[in-house]
Amino acid sequence: MLKGLIVFAYGLVIGSFLNVLIYRLPRSESIAFPSSHCPECGNSLKWYDNIPVVSFVILKGKCRYCGGRISAQYPLIELANAVFYILLYIELNLSAEFIFLALLTSILLAIAIIDIKEQLIPDSLVISILVLTIIYRVTIYLLYGTQFGLMNNILGALLGLLLFVVIVLVSRGGMGGGDVTLVTALGFVLGWKNLLVSIMLSFIIGAIVSLILLGTGKKTRKDPIPFGPFLIIGFYLSYFFGNEIIRSYYERLL
Repeated sequence: MLKGLIVFAYGLVIGSFLNVLIYRLPRSESIAFPSSHCPECGNSLKWYDNIPVVSFVILKGKCRYCGGRISAQYPLIELANAVFYILLYIELNLSAEFIFLALLTSILLAIAIIDIKEQLIPDSLVISILVLTIIYRVTIYLLYGTQFGLMNNILGALLGLLLFVVIVLVSRGGMGGGDVTLVTALGFVLGWKNLLVSIMLSFIIGAIVSLILLGTGKKTRKDPIPFGPFLIIGFYLSYFFGNEIIRSYYERLL
């Protein structure tokens, strides 16, 4: 119970930092300076104004100094990140894989929100995925002697890169460059077989969601629909269920 609470609290704190990334990276601002401040009046926020979720509730969603509204996105991102951490903790306990996936999830959550809001996937976050994956592979090799499988990672990255470059050229801008870099990084994490499953699922989910948005009038054919979130959903489905999906597919063929 205590470990779960610590994991949840840690998720909230990281979620608070994600809000900084989500706001500042698309604006090419430093994530370190200046310190947290109200975007309306510019006043620097005290530490007690930055307690995840709690400060938002106490301040009733308003700035202490100017009364300007604070977006509900802030506590929602903090809570979402914390819930994801708890779900991963339940599945993986406090393992090296848990730490890896928890940090990766935070990066991907920031990417998803930025892509939805700005139709942009920052290169810095994509590079973070590659660096984190390499650190994780080295760590589990040193701790458990697990083989790198580097060739599979490289093939996954190259496959994602080539497939999406072709899609970008064929669609003539229908797919963005950020999607290319993201799928390349996710391919490096998954390897080539699970990447194929991930891409297939992301296109299926993307098609369903797009039809719903068009059917309900929330989007028109001219409105861009960011594909990054679908890639991320496909990634998680493939990461946890990809081998079962592949095995089931081959069993049906036989």
